[in-house]
Amino acid sequence: QVQLVESGGGLVQAGGSLRLSCAASGRAFSRLTVAWFRTAPGKERELVAAISWGGGNTYHADSVRGRFTISRDNAKNTGYLQMNSLKPEDTAVYACAARGDYGVGLTAYEYDYWGQGTQVTVSS
Repeated sequence: QVQLVESGGGLVQAGGSLRLSCAASGRAFSRLTVAWFRTAPGKERELVAAISWGGGNTYHADSVRGRFTISRDNAKNTGYLQMNSLKPEDTAVYACAARGDYGVGLTAYEYDYWGQGTQVTVSS
């Protein structure tokens, strides 16, 4: 089994930045596709970004493209989501997810492992 633990959330003013981390417990991290999902109050879970095994293939949702950047450090078994120019509408619980395939999955059902999430709150 793979355990994922998010960190780095918090309260930030609009226009600020945060970096979320997703630490994996197992050595299989390098063979996992990693994604970030978010769930805003009253909204459905949304795929924010995803990154393939080697980091060469990434996806960013239209709503965050140009502001958020997904990355990974396989040596540290950690994925990251750098969030810049944060907006109040980015307020959500952000959860890390992973799947044991080389491709970038675009739906939550394609992901096998999930972290518990970290709260990101962006004030006006």
